Amino acid sequence: MVIGPGSSEGGPGNKHTGDQWLYVIEGSGEAIVSGKEVKLGADCLLEISAGEEHEIRNTGKTPLRTLNFYAPPVF
Repeated sequence: MVIGPGSSEGGPGNKHTGDQWLYVIEGSGEAIVSGKEVKLGADCLLEISAGEEHEIRNTGKTPLRTLNFYAPPVF
């Protein structure tokens, strides 16, 4: 996934039926997972459990690039 500076993906009501693992390749940002903020940077690994509402925001000046895994596969 690539999120441009100042942009975001997800938001209120965004949740999945499976777990999502998000690995940050480069860039910086934050994740809002079930109302809690988590800072993101290169080499971070974030697990978002099934059913948790979430949003991923790019708070930096360069693209936020992530590699996402879903279990079970959803996309």
